Amino acid sequence: MLRRWGILLGMLTLMAGMAVATTGSASAGTMGFRPGGPIHLVGSTSPVASARGGLRHQAESTNWSGYAATAGTYTSVSASWTEPTGHCSGSAKYSSFWVGLDGYSSSSVEQTGSEVDCSGSRAIYYAWYEMYPNPSVSYSNTVRPGDHFNASVTYTGGNHFSLFIQDSTQGWSHTTVGTLTGAPRSSAEVIVEAPCCTFGGGILPLANFGTVNITGSLANGAALGNAGGVTQIIMVDSAGRDKDTVSSLAGGENFSATWLRSN
Repeated sequence: MLRRWGILLGMLTLMAGMAVATTGSASAGTMGFRPGGPIHLVGSTSPVASARGGLRHQAESTNWSGYAATAGTYTSVSASWTEPTGHCSGSAKYSSFWVGLDGYSSSSVEQTGSEVDCSGSRAIYYAWYEMYPNPSVSYSNTVRPGDHFNASVTYTGGNHFSLFIQDSTQGWSHTTVGTLTGAPRSSAEVIVEAPCCTFGGGILPLANFGTVNITGSLANGAALGNAGGVTQIIMVDSAGRDKDTVSSLAGGENFSATWLRSN
């Protein structure tokens, strides 16, 4: 995913001692940041043993970790997760958990998910959607650690996408219809992300989210691991060190990610 302007505006407002903005978006020029983009791959993908839950490839990225199906045309992706607890100290940090179509081999991404960001020792939780390269929009509903999320992105034809997210613990949900022309639907992914980018193009520091457990990962209504061309994505820093660990894709649908470092 990409940098969500409403979130960054909220972070800057927090640091100024004012109320947090939880909806809408802000322009890059007002905050010294610019939107990110799709996956930032490091090198090329490499084949690995297919016995690992249907896994056939592995890739390194500076901003994504998780799993992506990349060998077809995809009309839907879905998954569930429990909002992790942010362990915050020091400077601002960010972490995202989302499902989406596109972004692995294309310049568009249609996605929805949740977030835990850090402003000093304070953790901030919220949910959002984005039709990149358009700005993201944050929902104003309450999100707390331990909340159970269900999310999906579905292509409904005619350049239209339905983005659904539900916090069943807090008892709210949203279905947002977005339009994006020319989206190839060439990948379906379930991702943990260190959002991009700073004004200079760097990846934002990854917030310490502990461990996030993701279940029921589906692409085109079937187990993500059986969707064809599934790739395990490992997030690394500029020195090639893992920023989190990603477990094997159990049953083709379930995995966990555990934070290791911010940069």
